[in-house]
Parts: sequence; structure tokens; C-alpha cells
Amino acid sequence: MADGYPRARVLAAFAAVYLVWGSTYLAIKYAVQTIPPFLMVGTRFATSGGLLYVWARWRGAPQPTRRQWRDAAIAGALMLCCGNGAVSWAEQRVPSGLAALLVASVPLWIVIVDWMRPDGTRPTIGIMLGVVTGLAGLIILVGPATLAGHGTIDSAAAIVLIGGSLAWAAGSVYNRHGSRPRSAALSTGIQMIGGSVALFVLAAFSGEVRGFRPSAIAAVSIAGWLYLVTFGSLVGFTAYIYLLQAVTPAKASTYAYVNPLIAVFLGWALAGEPVTVRTLAAAAIILGGVAMITLAQTRSGRSRSS
Repeated sequence: MADGYPRARVLAAFAAVYLVWGSTYLAIKYAVQTIPPFLMVGTRFATSGGLLYVWARWRGAPQPTRRQWRDAAIAGALMLCCGNGAVSWAEQRVPSGLAALLVASVPLWIVIVDWMRPDGTRPTIGIMLGVVTGLAGLIILVGPATLAGHGTIDSAAAIVLIGGSLAWAAGSVYNRHGSRPRSAALSTGIQMIGGSVALFVLAAFSGEVRGFRPSAIAAVSIAGWLYLVTFGSLVGFTAYIYLLQAVTPAKASTYAYVNPLIAVFLGWALAGEPVTVRTLAAAAIILGGVAMITLAQTRSGRSRSS
């Protein structure tokens, strides 16, 4: 634990990030039962982003510049529209636990995208071993038959989830090198607002707006949406920002391989989603690859600072 940060508060923040973000996959599953996926995500992030923006400005954060708005809109479109939008659409077709496991591949794609960008960072041997291990787990999880349209997993949903994870990775790398406000709350708020605009455009083009009837929304979908806005976006985000200040980024990022386990368990326990031996084996391999990347990055950071 970092000096000056109460141990109990740090542990509570870890619990919030692990449990809350892990449970959002099940909340999405319920929310999209009667709310069109792109409209659901768009209204979720418009509400969360607006609240964060007002809160950050009230606390004295300066008005974002035009360049910061532009970069936030690009990052938000990639991460929230393409990334989270893909998860919400795909969870109409696949179990929430499977979606979480496919999204767990994000750290693998971040390494690849960061390497391929202009003047990118070449990964170490340890990081590449983690990437190869994680990709092998993805192949086992999805299976060649699924990608060919003959497997037990919906191939379109699997491809969309992998593409969405790649888009989230690209947005994360872009956000790291783009212009953003010093206030983390304000930066995330304008990204959410920018992403929600892209989601509303996508909802309009996909026909969701034209065919949407608010009277058809079930109570379980409203509960899922409210959970995503309050706990998923506001509580989870606040806890994560606190952890970035209290502990090392490597420790804070352990949510990447804890959240899928929480999601798989909740999907099995509360929604009756099946968990096969292949799913468990693939989960162990994917999360092992992510852990290898995290450890290798931690060692690389220590060697640079020494």
C-alpha cells in the first residue's frame, strides 16, 4: 500500500473495481433484454459523462480545449462506441461470462497496437510470450469452427467482441498519447460524452431509434441500466482513479484478469449460463497470458527506473 492511504480504503477500492466491474457484464445482459443495445449504452454514458463533467467543473477543473474535446471524441468513439457497444450488442447472442473472457484479451491487443503505431514501443520477449499465450487461449475459447460458422458459439458475436476489444485497445493507446485535461474525472466525462454521441448516431443508422418504444422496457432492464450508470460508471471509475493514486498501475490493472472470473461466476450463479471445461481451460490460459504481460511490464518499468 502507498504511504498516506488508509489500508481499509484501498482494500474497499479494490473490492469495488473487482466486483462492480466484473458484475457489469451481467447487468448489460439484463439491460439489453428490452432496451436496444446502442441506445442503452449511449444513454448510459451520456448520463454518466454529464454527471462527471458537471462534478469536475464544479470542483474547479478548467474548461476543456477544442483539441481535448476532439481527442476525447476519438477515444470515446473507439472505446465506448466500438468497444462497449460491441459488448452490449453481442450479449444478445452469447453468455455474459463468455463476453467478459473475450474482452479480457484487451491487454494483448494494447501491446500489439502500441507496437504497430508510428514510433511504437517494441514489446519485450516476456510480453510477447504473454501475448502469444493469451491469443492461444482465445483460439481455444472461440475455436476455428465458430469462426467458420459451424461452432456452438455465435460466430458473429465472437467476431464483433474481438473487434470491439481491438477498438478499445486502439482507443486506450490513442488516449494515452492524445491531449486530455489534467482532471481524470473531466477527461473521462468528455470521453463518455463523445462516445455517447457516436453511439446515438449508430443507434439511428441501425434503426434502433425508429423502432424503440419506451413502454416496452421491462423493470429488469431499467434496473440493469441504473446499475451500469451508478455503480459501473461512477462508483467503479472513482474507485479505479483512487487506486491509480494509492498503488502502482500494475496492481491497479489486475482488474483485467479478475473481472472475467467474477463475470463467469455471476453468469453461472444468477443467470444459469453454462460453464464448460473448455471455457475454464481457455479462461486460465487467457488470464495467464494477461498476468504474464502485467508482470513483464512491471519488471520492465523497474529496470528503467533503476
